[in-house]
Amino acid sequence: MRTCTALPAAALLVATLALGACTTASQDAAGGGSATGSPAASFDPSSIAKDAAIAAMVPAAVSADGKLTVAAELSYAPLEFVGTDGKTPTGLDMDIARAVAALMGLQADIQPSQFDAIIPGIGTKYEVGLSAFTITADRLKTVNMISYFNAGSQLAVLAGNPDKVDPDNLCGVTVGVQTGTVQQDDLTAKQAACGSKKINVLPYDKQADVTTNLVGGKLQAMYADSPIVAYAVEQTGGKLETLGDIRDAAPYGAVVAKDDTALAKAVQAALQKLMDDGTLKQIAQAWGNEQGVLTKAELNPQVG
Repeated sequence: MRTCTALPAAALLVATLALGACTTASQDAAGGGSATGSPAASFDPSSIAKDAAIAAMVPAAVSADGKLTVAAELSYAPLEFVGTDGKTPTGLDMDIARAVAALMGLQADIQPSQFDAIIPGIGTKYEVGLSAFTITADRLKTVNMISYFNAGSQLAVLAGNPDKVDPDNLCGVTVGVQTGTVQQDDLTAKQAACGSKKINVLPYDKQADVTTNLVGGKLQAMYADSPIVAYAVEQTGGKLETLGDIRDAAPYGAVVAKDDTALAKAVQAALQKLMDDGTLKQIAQAWGNEQGVLTKAELNPQVG
């Protein structure tokens, strides 16, 4: 979980402004995102030296321009979002992207995208997707995925739970989710047990808008990855609270095109090195999420 001491003080100064900033940043920054957080909290890739063996694994078509093109949806703080300067991609995943690219002797070229447009663009528009993608059997049918972090799903409601939402029975409840997430899939699957009193699932392109609408009263609950919910609770200054336990813990995976096994193995090697030398844990610790770091980067791990 995120803690108040995990981020520099500058990042926490925005707590009372976070909700207003979310919607304006999504309009002002290319691809959108939250203006919470601080670019200064991001990882300095100059501290990572090129690894010759890993660099040699990168396909020439990728390394030719000196860049690793990484797609991310920049409204999912603290994993990927827009910094307080209104333009810098920042967060845990963005630091990992820069570290992976540095090991390859490349510069991370982070491209903002709608979340549900990233996987369709992998292998054509983007070389890697790093945007809190839960590894699922369906996704593994279309792309390669390399595990690096573990997270679950969690609900949040207004402080005090004024609508008395039951986390074990969401039938009839208006719940916000980000479009294309496993949480949207999970709520859709739960509809069958609700009979005529369906869950009112409201999907939004950006997680920042989900949080904003929960605080604004349009939603009764929101459902998202556990690190995102914990961060939203912190940044809204006590206006939200978590509800129920963390559910369905599963690994996140970096995404590479299905037919690009060479790049997938290079990303796997880079992530494994970051795990082995402690860099990955160091990056995650800066964002209050060191407990989620995995110790083995698996290519296309079996999932339930």
